[in-house]
Amino acid sequence: MYKSVVKPLLFRLDPEKAHHLTFKTLKVINKIPGISAFIRSQFQVSDPRLEREIFGLKFKNPVGLAAGLDKDAKLYSELENFGFGFIEIGTLTPKPQPGNPKKRLFRLKEDGGLINRMGFNNGGVEAAVERLKKNKGTLIGGNIGKNKVTPNENAVDDYVICFDALYPYVDYFVVNVSSPNTPNLRELQEKEPLKKLLNTLQEKNKAKAKSKPVLLKIAPDLTDEQLLDIIEIVTETKIAGVIATNTTIERKGLQSGNQKEIGGLSGKPLTKRSTEVIRFLSEKSNKAFPIIGVGGIHTAKDAIEKLEAGASLIQLYTGFIYEGPQLIKKINKEILSKY
Repeated sequence: MYKSVVKPLLFRLDPEKAHHLTFKTLKVINKIPGISAFIRSQFQVSDPRLEREIFGLKFKNPVGLAAGLDKDAKLYSELENFGFGFIEIGTLTPKPQPGNPKKRLFRLKEDGGLINRMGFNNGGVEAAVERLKKNKGTLIGGNIGKNKVTPNENAVDDYVICFDALYPYVDYFVVNVSSPNTPNLRELQEKEPLKKLLNTLQEKNKAKAKSKPVLLKIAPDLTDEQLLDIIEIVTETKIAGVIATNTTIERKGLQSGNQKEIGGLSGKPLTKRSTEVIRFLSEKSNKAFPIIGVGGIHTAKDAIEKLEAGASLIQLYTGFIYEGPQLIKKINKEILSKY
């Protein structure tokens, strides 16, 4: 039904308008008695063999929702009903910010991709915290970043503010220094600034009664030398793991008319590269840390390839939009048939 009815209707709308309409609709229909239970019955796959214990957390299945879709923690419970094992919210910043001027989200239909230059648009960390206080058991990751107006030399302060605010309400953290849509943000991926940022967060983490996993989300555009630096940094700072990968600024081989739009490219054009990065990190580190694989997962086969390349968990974003919620069920069933 999604691909034959819902998707064609949504794809007639501007992508950002379609997003907001979908969120409003899901919020409303889930308030109807019995609807949430019905959705769960159609999409969730419950099996102990799907459970994963990674960096001290128990995931009911390895298929999560990547950051970017539910930036403000407005729909995490309703989205979990579709069968996700965990939901990552954000990217959140200390202060609310509108993001970049519209139009800033583009479909590349011929390529099965999206280009976004949203620019960390969100209502601020405190507003998200108020919604997370109502969480009734969804496993949540908190993806954190810096405000656009914060200079890089003060970026650590923004990450610390978000870390402290979210700490009681999320299960793990993701440090986002790899979005191409905040000016100069990717400079924080350089070795010394990144070590400083992660060590500061780890010091804050250790001071808590119970530390929580901190992961680093990296770009797919890093060189092999930079990826080796990432392995070294993860080892030195003792963070829990890596999310590979964010969106790409690469544009090779695209067919769609929107291909020259500025921003981060996600979806099918990223499938191969993200898997290469996962494999490189896994092999060169001797599987020293968990990897969450994300980027261009549009089929169950794509998901299995990332798991076989070394990912412990996977996340969907663009594939979820193009293929619909049935994709989660297909992946979990494929995992059960393979392992």
